[in-house]
Amino acid sequence: MPAAPAEHAGTPFAAPKGVPDYVPPTSAQFVAVRDALTRAARLAGYQHIELPVFEDTALFARGVGESTDVVSKEMYTFADRGGRSVTLRPEGTAGVIRAVIEHGLDRGALPVKLSYAGPFFRYERPQAGRYRQLQQVGIEVVGIDDPALDAEVIATADAGFRSLGLTGFRLELTSLGDDTCRPQYRAALQDFLAGLDLDEATRRRAEINPLRVLDDKRPEVREATANAPLMLDYLSESAAEHFATVRSHLDALGVPYVVNPRLVRGLDYYTKTTFEFVHDGLGAQSGIGGGGRYDGLMQTLGGQPLSGIGYGLGVDRTVLALAAEGVDAAPAGRVDVFGVPMGEAARLRLAVLAQRLRAAGVRTDLAYGNRSVKASMKAADRSGAAVAIVIGDRDLEAEQVVLKDLSNGEQREVPIADVVDEIVRLVRA
Repeated sequence: MPAAPAEHAGTPFAAPKGVPDYVPPTSAQFVAVRDALTRAARLAGYQHIELPVFEDTALFARGVGESTDVVSKEMYTFADRGGRSVTLRPEGTAGVIRAVIEHGLDRGALPVKLSYAGPFFRYERPQAGRYRQLQQVGIEVVGIDDPALDAEVIATADAGFRSLGLTGFRLELTSLGDDTCRPQYRAALQDFLAGLDLDEATRRRAEINPLRVLDDKRPEVREATANAPLMLDYLSESAAEHFATVRSHLDALGVPYVVNPRLVRGLDYYTKTTFEFVHDGLGAQSGIGGGGRYDGLMQTLGGQPLSGIGYGLGVDRTVLALAAEGVDAAPAGRVDVFGVPMGEAARLRLAVLAQRLRAAGVRTDLAYGNRSVKASMKAADRSGAAVAIVIGDRDLEAEQVVLKDLSNGEQREVPIADVVDEIVRLVRA
């Protein structure tokens, strides 16, 4: 390995710009969010899929849309050693659909219900809630065009957020129509945009995909397009009926929402039901997750003409939303039980007890390094444990341990043969 340049020798390294580290204690909140959002998907019958971190660049160019900011400005694309153009995944849906086609999952029972979690990569200007490595939990349903599935997908996301104790968010909902009505709307929107004084880049975008202009965040563009025609006014009878059924299911499920006719997601493949979860406590980066239906995507990527719907929920943004509400979703303390040995024989006996407690699902740690009893008890307090197990030579002779309640200092003696069952009972009470 070559030596480091002299001017950098000994200089501490830092994480790449725009890539957050999650270290204790914040990492406990991160894990709680990721696990809660994943659990909501599992409870709805979604099976795990593990995706490559990088894919053929053409997959995203074709699947996400070349006119999107994601493809045109934000992708990490490079040539590998074989000269192939590959891209760090900027989103999950295109990769999932590629895997469904490649592995023939669409040839079996439908719908195919999949969930995934992990990092995604976009070259953006870093700021709070907008990172170059972002963490998401997502689900995709392929094969059935049923508005009840749209409602299930949305309700699953809502349940995941609420299971964390998050309340200060709202669900925005719209329909982007289908092939029976989008061409007419596209023509009407392009006619409207042609009459505006737009810069050249925005005008080119309007020619390729006029919906992208409605997604422009610049105040002058938003003001100019305030009276633009709305997709909801152009819905065909079938698309309008689909949207009405989605809303009726959400009403029955008790999922609150607001219809936002100007809602535009940042990817080209969305059709019909489109949605976003927004949290106003996050400032400019207020979206904590969203998704929609993408009925033409599988065929675009070389598969059957099957429908699909899914979402991507931001783990990073949800962590920030919890902080904005002052909600701590992480388990209390990093462990449930902390062992304090007094002597070498006690240390060995506690190691065995710790192994049995962990096997029973109890988070357990021990004092290491020949600390004094006083230092070990301080470590027990810092661990957040509810109970300390204290063992000395006399306890070993009597085949018992001392259980100390760390919340009030109360102590009692318990036979070693009973201690695992007793602690499991206390922890799960």
